[in-house]
Amino acid sequence: MEKQISGKTRLAGLYALPARHSFSPTMHTTAFRELGIDAVYLSFDIQPETLGRSIQAIRDLELLGINLSMPHKMAAIEHVDELSQAARLIGAINTIVNQDGKLVGHTTDGTGCLASLAEHDLSVKNKKITVLGAGGAATAIITQAAIEGASAIDVLNIKDEFYQTIAPKLKEIEQETGCKIKLGDLADPQVVADALAESDLLINGTNVGMDPQPDQMPIGDVDLLRADLPVFDVIYHPAETKLLKAAAEKGAVAINGLGMLLHQGAAAFELWTGEKMPLDVIRPLLEAEIQK
Repeated sequence: MEKQISGKTRLAGLYALPARHSFSPTMHTTAFRELGIDAVYLSFDIQPETLGRSIQAIRDLELLGINLSMPHKMAAIEHVDELSQAARLIGAINTIVNQDGKLVGHTTDGTGCLASLAEHDLSVKNKKITVLGAGGAATAIITQAAIEGASAIDVLNIKDEFYQTIAPKLKEIEQETGCKIKLGDLADPQVVADALAESDLLINGTNVGMDPQPDQMPIGDVDLLRADLPVFDVIYHPAETKLLKAAAEKGAVAINGLGMLLHQGAAAFELWTGEKMPLDVIRPLLEAEIQK
């Protein structure tokens, strides 16, 4: 029988609530095994009131690190020793790396999005992009795009109670990176039309169009789409959202969120191990899992 656990086996994991549904244990443990890394990855349901001591356990038990999902991405910041530039600007983390007892917080969602775009020969450098939404995933993408040289970003969000709170955060990102960032009302058809008319790339960072409501669209007028406007959607279930279908019908490059999911995990894996995740092995596993 193949030896899978030894006295030197290291642990990585996911802290979330709930966490048991996650594909991450399969993704990372398979990658460890493929590369001969003596480590395993487990998921843990962590209550908010125990988050601090659970993060301390990363040091105590000499874990490689952890991923974080809801509801811990923001609260975890006060329990780490250092933040990456993107994590500091966003104000949230999804990965903690244990560097000999020093815990460093990172965010890999934006990195995952841009890596997925690169697979389709798309770059944000010196480009003007439009991002729909300003939640956690969208803000991570906005921040990483600004860091990696986007010239301008139109952020479109409905005018809810969250709308005003995001404005100072976007201004901070703009000041640090030099990327021009403008916040607009997603419910205003003219604002949307003006933004898309000047954009080189459209990114949907909202959950509009996700199962169980796949017939919804984050924009009202599909005629604003065009063949030379690539569209990226963070949603991966369904594999083709109504937005992506409309973009494809216009002849545009249309990309779902599966690659982002894969590459954000791969970025965390590399931070922990210094090794590249074997994407050719993990991608079909992820695709099969999502199709279940």
